[in-house]
Amino acid sequence: MSATHEVLNQVPPLVGFSTADDPALMEALRRDGGGWAEREVRELGARAGSAEVQEWARLAEEHPPVLHTHDRYGHRVDEVEYHPAYHQLMGAAVASGQHAAAWSESRPGAHLVRAAKFYAFAQAEPGHGCPISMTYAAIPALRAEPELAARYEPLLAARAYDFGLRPPLGKQGLIAGMSMTEKQGGSDVRANTTRAVPTGDGGYVLTGHKWFTSAPMSDVFLTLAQTEEGLTCFLVPRVLPDGSRNPLRLMRLKNKLGNRSNASAEIEYESAVAWRVGEPGRGVRTIVEMVNVTRLDCVIGSAAGMRAGLRQALHHAEHRRAFGAELVDQPLMRNVLADLAVESEAATTLAMRLAAALDRAEAGDEGEAALRRLGLAVSKYWVCKRGSAHAAEALECLGGNGYVEESGMPRLYREAPLLSIWEGSGNVAALDVLRALGRESGALEAFLAEVGAAAGADARLDAAVDRLRGLLPQLADPQRAQLLARRLAEQMTLVLQGSLLVRYSHPAVADAFCASRLDGDWGHAFGTLPPGTDTEPILERARPKAER
Repeated sequence: MSATHEVLNQVPPLVGFSTADDPALMEALRRDGGGWAEREVRELGARAGSAEVQEWARLAEEHPPVLHTHDRYGHRVDEVEYHPAYHQLMGAAVASGQHAAAWSESRPGAHLVRAAKFYAFAQAEPGHGCPISMTYAAIPALRAEPELAARYEPLLAARAYDFGLRPPLGKQGLIAGMSMTEKQGGSDVRANTTRAVPTGDGGYVLTGHKWFTSAPMSDVFLTLAQTEEGLTCFLVPRVLPDGSRNPLRLMRLKNKLGNRSNASAEIEYESAVAWRVGEPGRGVRTIVEMVNVTRLDCVIGSAAGMRAGLRQALHHAEHRRAFGAELVDQPLMRNVLADLAVESEAATTLAMRLAAALDRAEAGDEGEAALRRLGLAVSKYWVCKRGSAHAAEALECLGGNGYVEESGMPRLYREAPLLSIWEGSGNVAALDVLRALGRESGALEAFLAEVGAAAGADARLDAAVDRLRGLLPQLADPQRAQLLARRLAEQMTLVLQGSLLVRYSHPAVADAFCASRLDGDWGHAFGTLPPGTDTEPILERARPKAER
């Protein structure tokens, strides 16, 4: 090789690490009752950072799903073919219980443990996380119809990935999907036109078009359709009990911005067989709990993406020289990296706190249920929106090397906006904050009690909470409330994150967060932490290293 092609000053591959080597994650696990699963989470994190799983992620991304509408003889088949690496990712996720296993776990902290696992493994490859998340979220909605839940929940919670088009009740385990939105309505599902007609034997047949159906090879789907009583929730199988295929016609796969490993399809119901879930005409109410669970996974997924981007940026900076010094030793780069680390840790700490709230709500704690409802609404808005900015800055830390696909950074960058859009974009999330404040009894009180647990610990946090309280009376005017909705959701998330960091994180992380996000000494671009910020302990908590 010519001397001009000698490889110098290039960063070695980041492999053989653990995505669970994360102080904020482990501290939350121990603090909120999930310490019994620490070994499991660490083992899964080590697997996620292994060369084997990284190769699965690469292959699944580089070989996207292929739609086959007909077989060679002209028969309609409506199948999506995935690369084997996708199935390996799915199998590992299901075996570790990231899907619906938490709903059948009797030990305390089951949902927190599941959240930690989902966070750790999603850092390897996010696309397969979509059907894993939907399977997790399907259980609380399905429980609105106890007879269906009794038959399907054990299979949805089973730790067996059994891919293939066969009758659901004859399989070892099931994957669930969602098929809600239509082209004329989007997030406004009440505008759906898909019709459901009773068959007289307890079932229905559905006719209509669905604009987005993620993971269209799932075994069952929760969907919404109009009955005489109004919008109603239904369970739709891909394969009928007699082994014939339900007429769910896959019209095309979406050419989407985000991950390429997972398919999203437009489908037609052509008198597709379905079973009602919940009361007729109460479909939105039935599906709300599923939405709340997917919101939690959007926040966890955004936090996971931030952590993955931060890890790559810091690894690059510690192995790359520029202008005569290691990048990580240059003050401005340290400021950027520390700022990214503060954002990442704030997102992780909040995501795990909300998962713990789900555990306590399931145990009957009404205050935690109220906190979860409002906390998820504000977090879905702000944390998911910050994910895109974080991914862009982390990519930029690698310069041109981060702009090429081999670095993995473009995959993070493309995926980040999905989590802000899923279930409802920024305006939908912000308006839901107003809805929760107006309709959910005790939600604001629970939120302020959680934030107030840190009262007196940091004057900047106290002042930010006072400013938030001053904003609340303005919500009495409905029009002004809408105009303030985004600002309100942002401020509520920031004071909640600040309270958690002040109580639980390293003092340097909490101080940097309060000084920048709450006290106004921040330029809003990453890398504008105030002079004097103690960056070393912040970076030490984020630094990739061997299993502790």
